[in-house]
Parts: sequence; structure tokens; C-alpha cells
Amino acid sequence: MRKTDKRRDNALRAALTDTCEIALERFDGFKWLTHFVHYCDFPQSLTVVCVFSTSSHLSNLMSANRDSELRNIVSEQLSNIDIKLNDISRHVFFDSEENGADEKDSKWLSRFR
Repeated sequence: MRKTDKRRDNALRAALTDTCEIALERFDGFKWLTHFVHYCDFPQSLTVVCVFSTSSHLSNLMSANRDSELRNIVSEQLSNIDIKLNDISRHVFFDSEENGADEKDSKWLSRFR
């Protein structure tokens, strides 16, 4: 990883940590988020996955159309570190722990790549 990629990665992690803290306060059932990126194709390759504890919590978020609110929070936090994404819906996805989401399971993450 190049020095500039490392700096960008550190800023990205900090912004997403802030996003996570906001989401924990605002969204019932939100548990954690993760991201992956290929810096050779940044920011187009950036993917953020927001994970809820149950499928029911995730369904409630979607049926109340609050998924756009969470995407906007991600977008705002990324904008704070000068990362602009044209279509945030292509970069932010949702899942639940109940559906097998596990941040240490690379097979789970491959669904979003």
C-alpha cells in the first residue's frame, strides 16, 4: 500500500467509525459496518456494508425508507474527508447478522464485491 493510500485508508476508517456511532444511536437494530476498497480504483471500488442484528430490523429500515437516511449519513461523513461519490446507492449495502453476516468471513464479504 502506498503512503497516500495508507493516509486515505486511515481517514476512511475514522469517517466510517463516526458513521457507525451515529447509526448506533439512530437506527434500531444497527450493529456495525464494514468496508472494502481497491485503491487502484478509488473511490469507484469503495463498498460499505451496514449490518443489522436481525432481518426484521433490516426490513423495518427498508419499509420505513430509512435506508436512504443511512446512506446520506455515510455520504456526509465521506464528504467530510473529501470523498465524493456520484451515486451512493451503488456503494452502500445492507445485511443482517441473522443472514450470516460476519466481518471475519471472507465468503460473506464476497457477496458484495
